Amino acid sequence: MTLKVVQWATGGVGVAAIKGVLDHPDLELVGCWVHSEAKNGRDVGDLIGGEPLGVIATNNIEDILRLEADAVIYAPLLPNPDEVAALLRSGKNVVTPVGWVYPSEKQAAPLREAAREGDVTLHGTGIAPGGISEKFPLLFSVMSTGVTFVRAEEFSDLRTYEAPDVLRHVMGFGEVPEKALSGPMQKLLDGGFIQAVKMLTDQIGFSGSPKADPDIRTRQEIAVATAPIDSPLGPIQPGQVAGRKFHWEALVGDEVVVRVTVNWLMGEENLDPPWDFGPEGQRYEMEVRGNPDFSVVIKGFQGEVGEAGPEPGVVATAAHCVNSVHAVCAAEPGIATYLDLPLFSAKAAPQLR
Repeated sequence: MTLKVVQWATGGVGVAAIKGVLDHPDLELVGCWVHSEAKNGRDVGDLIGGEPLGVIATNNIEDILRLEADAVIYAPLLPNPDEVAALLRSGKNVVTPVGWVYPSEKQAAPLREAAREGDVTLHGTGIAPGGISEKFPLLFSVMSTGVTFVRAEEFSDLRTYEAPDVLRHVMGFGEVPEKALSGPMQKLLDGGFIQAVKMLTDQIGFSGSPKADPDIRTRQEIAVATAPIDSPLGPIQPGQVAGRKFHWEALVGDEVVVRVTVNWLMGEENLDPPWDFGPEGQRYEMEVRGNPDFSVVIKGFQGEVGEAGPEPGVVATAAHCVNSVHAVCAAEPGIATYLDLPLFSAKAAPQLR
């Protein structure tokens, strides 16, 4: 059955999601919300650099709410719960990479009510959080027993991230350390990554039961440039932030049982401390300690400096959203996490089906 899909926002993830919907045999793009007046009224095909599609973008939420559609892929830079609630009440399932991977009851209650009013479902997904940081460690953990520790970690070169305003004003690169450490990034990341850690602790059973939460602590570290470093926001000067690490750890007593870490560097040269990615380079890693201990390394989601085309991790984030749509539309009304959905997969390329 073909499902009708609306794309909300056309940043990197949004454009990749549109292309994913167009490539999916069981999805049809029927609408698109855009933030700017410059994109309002334009054919979506033009917005993604392709042929006209006959789908016209709008920056009026009422146009989207009135539209007959099965699902919205909601991918703004920052989530707005009021927008999501309105979409749900209008009878549209929502798949999003910007929140609600494993919300607390307080976070979930208003949106669960809106979803039930609309007889639809909200699902949070993505890559990290939303995949590498909780879904896939849980999947791989079935190969071990007596688990004592789970780790998920990202190692990424941010010189491939062509969003200078976000890098500086949100992520704190190119700033003095004090400004970066007090900036918005930790709080923005906490929302998703704390949910990821809680999903792991609840499902594996650290601290005895899902109702007895382990302590969760957050930490961040800074590296500064020791010489000018070329970056998407221009040269980063000595003393300015050129590397960031964020850690989320669950503890049972004094023992760390889950650690999720993000390593973001502007390359591996001229950093203090002298951080690097190690011999394996950019990657995602997952580790489970139990019987047996094992680790998994995933490469291919991070682009190399100078490569053309969109960042692979951005495309992967969009793909996870697109491939979720059918399972989410078939789920019970409310909020569905990975724990509530069946196994689903990608679809074959058009020339192979």
